[in-house]
Amino acid sequence: MAFDPRNNSLNLIRLVLALLVLVSHTFPIAGWGDGPMYADENLGGWAVIGFFVLSGYLIMGSRVRTDAGTYLMHRVARIFPAFLVCLVVTALAFAPIGYWRLNGTLSGFLTTANTPANYVFANSFLRMSDYSVAGTPGAVPYPGAWNGSLWSLYFEFLCYIVVGLLAFVPLVRRSAWGIAVAFVLSVVAQIRVGDVVALFGGNGEIPLLAKLLPYFLGGALLYMLKDRIRFSAPFGLLAAGVSFATISLVPSWGGQLVAPLVAYALLWVSLVLPAPRVILRNDVSYGAYIYAFPVQQMVVIFGGHTLGLVPYVLICTAFTAVLATASWLLVERPVMRRVRRGTPSPAPTAAQAAVTPG
Repeated sequence: MAFDPRNNSLNLIRLVLALLVLVSHTFPIAGWGDGPMYADENLGGWAVIGFFVLSGYLIMGSRVRTDAGTYLMHRVARIFPAFLVCLVVTALAFAPIGYWRLNGTLSGFLTTANTPANYVFANSFLRMSDYSVAGTPGAVPYPGAWNGSLWSLYFEFLCYIVVGLLAFVPLVRRSAWGIAVAFVLSVVAQIRVGDVVALFGGNGEIPLLAKLLPYFLGGALLYMLKDRIRFSAPFGLLAAGVSFATISLVPSWGGQLVAPLVAYALLWVSLVLPAPRVILRNDVSYGAYIYAFPVQQMVVIFGGHTLGLVPYVLICTAFTAVLATASWLLVERPVMRRVRRGTPSPAPTAAQAAVTPG
């Protein structure tokens, strides 16, 4: 069967990936170690990779259907408003409570070295430069970081830019060869990441971009091949098996090499996995991703982690669900609707809601 952009459970899969990030972060935030690992990557890291391969498929579709200006406007509208609101909520809601619990007063909260205002301003362009606010969170197992999940959004947006620029090349828009070449080069860059980092003067962001870009381009490549491939259970299981084996054998770059197969497996699952109607109509995965970490820190501040792993996860999931739903209903969906009304676009698909929750 072909991939049906109107009838799939991608919203559910992305929500599950966001919740896997929450579970993964539970261990360091509560002081219980690194948590489950596979091929030198924790559970949250693999969830982020899942977001990137799916996003690559969906965002490539968005780019080839729209002009560069509309594409960029949609991508900015999808990722920035909810992100900026999250920064403000962290600075003006979570952090004051954390500061009061730590110091017994709010005196000095607005004038500390890393002020709430500077937390919002310094991080407002996605590149996280300070994860703390007014010295909080403190006296917790994982101090100094209110939202360790937000780092991936910067790299997600860099991938948007890469695909946006590649699509200016006529070959990229007309056939799969252009993206195939870009994908192969990105895998080579990951294999030779030390040499690539040296070319950029040791820039610490390059290893992360080299790691994540092949996953995004692997998903993009699968989109460009969509008219030639069909999804079925035998091939879906085969793709998953080959991916697992390759990653196990070559953990340093095997995942990047099989990124198109990972995308195939996830998309196949989205076609056969049923999803509740409310999830089909509402994508709360981004909100879950960006609010889970501060919620988890706040629950720890009030001692919720002492109840044990399962109660702690359930409490954090419940509060995160409330904030994620509010983010979708009050920020994300209204902004995207307004942007779509103001720009001509083809029939809406799952790509219009795609973003890494990472």
